[in-house]
Amino acid sequence: MTAIRVLSSVLVLVLMQSGALCARRFRGGRNPQPRRTPPPPPTYRADRGDTTESFPLDFTAVEENMDNFMTQVKNLAQSLYPCSAQKLDYDMKLNFLGNTSVTCNDGSPAGYYLKESRGSRRWLIFLEGGWYCFNKENCDSRYETMRRLMSSSKWPQTKTGTGILSPLPEENPHWWNANMVFIPYCSSDVWSGATAKTEQSGYAFMGSLIIQEVVKDLLNKGLDNAKVLLLAGSSAGGTGVLLNVDHVAELLEGLGHTGIQVRGLSDSGWFLDNKQYHCTDCVDAVSCAPTETIKRGIKYWGGVVPERCRQTHEGEEWNCFFGYRVFPSIKSPVFVVQWLFDEAQLTVDNIQLTGQPVQESQWRYIQNLGIELRNTLKDVPAMFAPACLSHEVITRNYWIDVQVKGTSLPRALHCWDRSLNDNRNNKAPPKGCPVHLIDSCPWPHCNPTCPTIRDQFTGQEMNVIQFLMHMGFDVQKMAQQQGMDPSKLLGMLSSGS
Repeated sequence: MTAIRVLSSVLVLVLMQSGALCARRFRGGRNPQPRRTPPPPPTYRADRGDTTESFPLDFTAVEENMDNFMTQVKNLAQSLYPCSAQKLDYDMKLNFLGNTSVTCNDGSPAGYYLKESRGSRRWLIFLEGGWYCFNKENCDSRYETMRRLMSSSKWPQTKTGTGILSPLPEENPHWWNANMVFIPYCSSDVWSGATAKTEQSGYAFMGSLIIQEVVKDLLNKGLDNAKVLLLAGSSAGGTGVLLNVDHVAELLEGLGHTGIQVRGLSDSGWFLDNKQYHCTDCVDAVSCAPTETIKRGIKYWGGVVPERCRQTHEGEEWNCFFGYRVFPSIKSPVFVVQWLFDEAQLTVDNIQLTGQPVQESQWRYIQNLGIELRNTLKDVPAMFAPACLSHEVITRNYWIDVQVKGTSLPRALHCWDRSLNDNRNNKAPPKGCPVHLIDSCPWPHCNPTCPTIRDQFTGQEMNVIQFLMHMGFDVQKMAQQQGMDPSKLLGMLSSGS
């Protein structure tokens, strides 16, 4: 037994050393890498004693316990680092809620996907996005065309995480080893509802209750030992984070788990209740003005908003669905990620950026949108706002490549983590580690690290100049307005100055 302990110690050191080397190899460069296929397990030939990998150690002292010992070593290698020789299971697995009364829109069971990371005390719960419906007619239409967002009947058994949900360090530098949870969006209520299915509505709207039940289920799977819980989400899920992060913190505190630090990460969920470019009939979530859809929806869903925001906007609780109105009432730390020219915002504002070049009035509207968003974000302590035309980012494979003022999003989130930990320990915030990052250039895609734009008809990639000209941007006229030479303006656009 003493020999086994000695060998275990030696192997731990060897494996940890190789893991550290592997970690250094994975971290670094900004260029996106293709997803790696997990390596096949090595082949062991018991009859000849040779393997594809070997350690120069004498195992004769533990011969009688060899099978048990090697099993423990393999398990140890797998748990120490994901680039070990053993094949790892990278997928999240489907779990349905224990409380079967909390359901998707159509009454099918709600659930979540989970990939555990044994030994990690960090948990990431992600809320999926996918618009919403706000009356019986457009919910019926949604059920016919997007049933996956209203029912669990055809959910796959496994799901592979990408972006901040990836278990690979080269794709997810700071959160790769967290316990990953993906909650599919099947409530169509911006994660706000708390209403069972009725004959009148025809559907259940239980988004807020689904989050609470998932958290309760996870307490039996290791969340009770967590140090940090990051509630993240994109689009409607990003708005869902703003609406629910304090609810989650209060739920855990009420259940006696006061040591868990609850934080929020809202991606592309910071919408404005601004005036549309031109008004249309309110038929669905895309054509209707944002304020009108939420006013109708919150009644239809039985929507729940944070209590402090409800008190501030009593009788007009719909205000709490808009980031700049709800944010001042949120007690939990929240990091906001928002494109300054969000495609979903422009869609609901009835600005179409495909097909014919935009008119000058549309161009002014787009630029003003960027200005309005900057103004609403200026007092948010932790945020990342690139001047790009896009929607959602934290689960995209290019999320590590976009930068604002030389800092990538994963780096900014890491700085935010550090600053929160330093605040708890009464330390000064780390130097050279920014957490408030917002582009100052005034046009869509003036940031050279923005995601690639493709021509809708040809499929070809467009650089920033091609994109702006495609939209009807008049370089000559803009240069005159700025009092500069057109060639100089083109150079600035190309470099993202």
